[in-house]
Amino acid sequence: MDNLSELIPFLIPVLLIQLALVVVALKDLINRERTKGPKWAWALIILFFNFIGPIVYLLIGREE
Repeated sequence: MDNLSELIPFLIPVLLIQLALVVVALKDLINRERTKGPKWAWALIILFFNFIGPIVYLLIGREE
């Protein structure tokens, strides 16, 4: 348990970055009219693939 308490200062910024990525990606997904693929699939990717899902959506999933 001591190891976990030592890691908390490092985990908090990582969790905040993850949360920000998910929020930004989901907000963009909701507001975007067209995406490359179905929106429901992108929502699942964003939610279930930590870090990678939101980044992949923001780089590949959006249709200009």
